[in-house]
Amino acid sequence: MQRSLVRPSLLFYAILAVTVLGGALATTAAPDELFNRTVLGTLGVFLLVIGGWALSLTLHEFGHALVAYRGGDREVAAKGYLTMDIRRYTDPVLSLVLPLIILAIGGIPLPGGAVWINQWALRSRSVSSWVSLAGPLSNLALGIALTTAVVLVDMPLGLLAGLSYLASLQILAFVINILPIPGLDGYGALEPYLSPRAREFGHKARPWAPLVLLALIIGIPGVGQALWGLADAVFAAVGGQADIAAWGQGLFMFWRY
Repeated sequence: MQRSLVRPSLLFYAILAVTVLGGALATTAAPDELFNRTVLGTLGVFLLVIGGWALSLTLHEFGHALVAYRGGDREVAAKGYLTMDIRRYTDPVLSLVLPLIILAIGGIPLPGGAVWINQWALRSRSVSSWVSLAGPLSNLALGIALTTAVVLVDMPLGLLAGLSYLASLQILAFVINILPIPGLDGYGALEPYLSPRAREFGHKARPWAPLVLLALIIGIPGVGQALWGLADAVFAAVGGQADIAAWGQGLFMFWRY
């Protein structure tokens, strides 16, 4: 693979800079500033989480594209999917802006962007499954990495809370994405092994099935609680602390507390 194909875009670095700025502001905020929700401390956690989530969306889709490229679909390079440029992903409003808004409103990390993969170019059904799994596994890896950093590194309270919440969002994104529902990556990993009739049904359900899931999460408390409970269990299993993550959520969603 040519090195230039996977060189991150300037936009990726810009989002990274915003995330780092948020982390710096959260780091310099004194504990009393955080408890009193001063502007700089709150802004720091907000930028850290929203920027970090945008980065994770990018890496999620980059994971799909990278595995697809290595699995035979060279078209992803021509489409710019390997440049980590958010603008290259499908429908910036529906695939990226809307999930960020919903994250800010309700704290629900919806699946984000999308890349179009030429399934016929992939070498095998196994490769096709791994292309689908690469996205949620990147969220899981990020969640574990952030949780490990929080556990092992002595850091200021603002940074601790922000990174803990961001890590919990990564775990929740993994749990949601891995569900075997058409339109989500968990179903995509199973689809190559399904019968033609089942694949046809999944193709028809793909546009609306995730919206039904979102409606169930929002409209039926038990569904959201079950997903959060499963995510909390995975988060705890990798060393996460739910109380610190909840505090980070409170700092991030300053308009609700």
